[in-house]
Amino acid sequence: MDAAAGSGPRPTVPAPASAPLSPGAVSGRFLARATLLSAALSMAAAVLGLGRDQALAHLFGAGAETDAFLVAWTVPEMASTLLIEDGMAFVLVPAFSLALARRGRGTPGPDPVRALVAASLPRLCLALAGAAALLVLGAPLLVAFLAPGLSDPSLAVACTRLTATCVLSFGLAGYCSAALRAHRSYLAPGAIYIAYNAVIIATMVVLAARWGVRAAALGVALGGCAMALAQAPSLWRRLARRPGGGSGVPQAAGADRDGGPGVPQAAGADRHGGPGVTRAAGADRHGGHGVAQAAGADRDGGHGVTQAAGADRDGGHGVARAAGADRDGGRAFTVGLVCAVLLFAVGRQSQVLIERYFASGLPAGAISHLNYAQKVAQLPMSLAMMVCVVTFPVVARAIAEGDVRRARDRVERDLTLMACLVLLGTSVVVACAPGIVHLLFQRGAFTAGDTAATAAVMRVYALGLLGHTLVGALVRSYFSTGRASWYPPAVMGIGVVATIGLSAWAVGPWGARGIAGANAAGISLTALLLLLGLGPQSVPVRIPRVAGALARPVAAAVGATAAGLAGAGPADGPAASTAAGCACASVVFLALAWLLNAAGVRSLPFPVPHSVRSPLTRKLRHGR
Repeated sequence: MDAAAGSGPRPTVPAPASAPLSPGAVSGRFLARATLLSAALSMAAAVLGLGRDQALAHLFGAGAETDAFLVAWTVPEMASTLLIEDGMAFVLVPAFSLALARRGRGTPGPDPVRALVAASLPRLCLALAGAAALLVLGAPLLVAFLAPGLSDPSLAVACTRLTATCVLSFGLAGYCSAALRAHRSYLAPGAIYIAYNAVIIATMVVLAARWGVRAAALGVALGGCAMALAQAPSLWRRLARRPGGGSGVPQAAGADRDGGPGVPQAAGADRHGGPGVTRAAGADRHGGHGVAQAAGADRDGGHGVTQAAGADRDGGHGVARAAGADRDGGRAFTVGLVCAVLLFAVGRQSQVLIERYFASGLPAGAISHLNYAQKVAQLPMSLAMMVCVVTFPVVARAIAEGDVRRARDRVERDLTLMACLVLLGTSVVVACAPGIVHLLFQRGAFTAGDTAATAAVMRVYALGLLGHTLVGALVRSYFSTGRASWYPPAVMGIGVVATIGLSAWAVGPWGARGIAGANAAGISLTALLLLLGLGPQSVPVRIPRVAGALARPVAAAVGATAAGLAGAGPADGPAASTAAGCACASVVFLALAWLLNAAGVRSLPFPVPHSVRSPLTRKLRHGR
């Protein structure tokens, strides 16, 4: 079903489970530490994001002025999806993973990582600067297209011209994030939204009295610069480091030591005194011939060729090539891949554009209600997405090395774990929506009527959280191969068409709630189609097994939501209601998850304490 561009070889049958670890393999302990670090940083950024939204609600309420800013806010939202979270990551993480795999195998010629940066970064900067300039000049036309129902678009135009500058800064931030995550460094990329939200809050507090809501738009522009600057030193240290640290011996799997020799070695492999020897764990010794060989790779008659499973041979030139790599001078990604990724990311983010287009014709404040509801409801999804943010480079590296089974098992575990996390949050959001909104926003210019409208929208919007999460996780399976796949943008287009049709039908009778329901239905349809389309041209996930595993947390979420609504109802006051509903939903969800063994939860009490204790007692090398 997946129409991948090009005629590259399909992934080969994976090695048996007992095969030794490949050089790019990482331990579950490392993934647990990295996920914990990323989740902690994500939660800190989410708290600051709530603080940002609270400051916006307190200073400007949910009226026409806030609606004007939120139209301009569409630009950084789209830029974030295209350049940081989805688009740039889908292209560059596999590209850097491939370059790192080539470096680890000792490919002759220039350092592949530096060559990739030299070939891509200058062109990217020129393209992003040009796009930002066009948005600044075309701000009036953009506002008229995004929100034709605004009574006075001049303020939205002024804010859009400020936020348009983030196209360049977000692009640089996304480039650094992708490169660092491919190096399995997660601290600086995880901290960028902390810097971003802190700068926006500070700018609003200082300049709100003089600039009005334009202070928030200026904060977006300055916050984008802060995201890029927060990562630049860490990436520079990795690029300035000598490849192989002078010894030519790769370092422990997944390790990226700062200040150390920076030499990768397969997990458990012996060290060889001679230069230029890379050994996968358990590989045979080759008597000092300088042969790098991945676990399970074929030997090529002593020519010093390392080849991932399914990779093309290059005429005996001693070049290591990962599956799907291009032949034109080692170019790591193609125009087709970039176009496919951009089309998918634009389609996914267009759901926000659809919301604001239809909401612009509703009474003032509808856009704001949708925005606040979305920001709060997406918190569980943001936490769940940290799992695949950490493991996406692992999947891409496994594909680059031809280890399809390792990639498949990783994706299947991620899907069920992420579903459990987001569905637990969904239960709490649906059960406690009025109390949550009241506690977070009802102060200053944000009235009780705004609280009721936002809570109603949030409950409907939460129904699509599982779909949003699965789309974010599943699409990585298509693009982790480093090849263009047109199936994800095609099914995303189907979801967008469904969202438009349902929004046009539902906005009249149900207003903002109808728009939120259309969003949930459209993204859920896209998630279903992405799951059904997985096959040999992506990561060959076992669909019946995944579907059965997902049904368990869904059943637990239904029971937990009912318990949360029952617990929140009798409580007096928003704080008590929220606490009671959250406690009831959480307890029932965990109990049902245990009974149903969702995501293998019964086995968690044994490995989890060690995984949690490890980062508290040991220094995390990868996140410096």
